[in-house]
Order: sequence, then C-alpha cells, then structure tokens
Amino acid sequence: MSNHKIIFTGPVGVGKTTAISSISDSAVVKTDEHASDMTQDHKQETTVAMDYGVMVLGDNERIHLYGTPGQERFNFMWDILTQGGIGLVLLLDNTRADPFKDMDFFLDAFKIFIAKNKVAIGITKTDLSPYPTLEKYHEKMKAHGINPPLFEVDAREKEDISKLVEALLFSLDPWLGE
Repeated sequence: MSNHKIIFTGPVGVGKTTAISSISDSAVVKTDEHASDMTQDHKQETTVAMDYGVMVLGDNERIHLYGTPGQERFNFMWDILTQGGIGLVLLLDNTRADPFKDMDFFLDAFKIFIAKNKVAIGITKTDLSPYPTLEKYHEKMKAHGINPPLFEVDAREKEDISKLVEALLFSLDPWLGE
C-alpha cells in the first residue's frame, strides 16, 4: 500500500478543519478546544494539536491529511506534522485584515518544507470579500519567487478542495494523470 501525507495550514478560522472534513473518506479526528484567547473573536473552538483525515485514491493508495493549529503559539506542532509530508496546502482567508501578511508569515514559517516539497494555495471567503484578487496574489507570489497552484476555494465544497489537492499532486509529479 502506498501512503502519502499532505499538510493543511493557515491562520485561525480559515477553514482547515472544514476542508479536511470535506474530502476525508473517514471520520476526521479533531483536537478542538474552547477558544480562550483572541481566537474567540472568530470562533468558539479552535484546533490545538491537529486535525486528521484520509483520502482513499484507490485500492492501494492513501493520502493522510493533517491540519495544523493556526495560532503561532502551537507552532511546535508544525514541525512535527510536516515530517514525512509531500506537500502543503496553504489556506488564506480573504476577509482578514491583511491576507498578504498571513501569506508572507506562513510561507516564511514553512519555507524549508516548501523548498523540499511543494505548496498549493487556496483563498477562502472570496464570496464575502472579492479583494484582493487572485491576480494580486500571483503578483505577491512572484515576489517570493514561487508560482504555486492558486485557487479560490470554498472549504465546505469537496470539489474545490479536491481540485486544490489534485493541483498539488500534479505539481509534485506532472505525469500522474498518464
């Protein structure tokens, strides 16, 4: 059996747990606790260790999906969760005050992992805030010297998150579809 590992990361409330839940073929293991800091302004509960789900690609292939906590104070989990990973899905919330600051922060925090692997970026909540546009995100990516797959996604929609994961897999191995 072939097993692979993909990590989902991004700021608090971006939709990591929801995204994993939308594509997992098994019940998602969550480590949510009552939010006790400024996170409670965004949501009641927050991930404190990880989320975990599994995508079944066929009889002999599985992708294990790990979601990181969004708060920097849990960043020790980021290094643990990325061990053995093949790629990173970075989710960014277009309604946050400065999504580019979030993008810069997470690209920097995971730069060693991204340099050895790949990243795909999903922009959430564009229905609530259409700005910045994908074009602006592409411009910012050029400043980082990367050109990852980049999509507007709804974390609740299996098709959107599946497309994002598929783009990540194709960026790792362009010959997968053959």
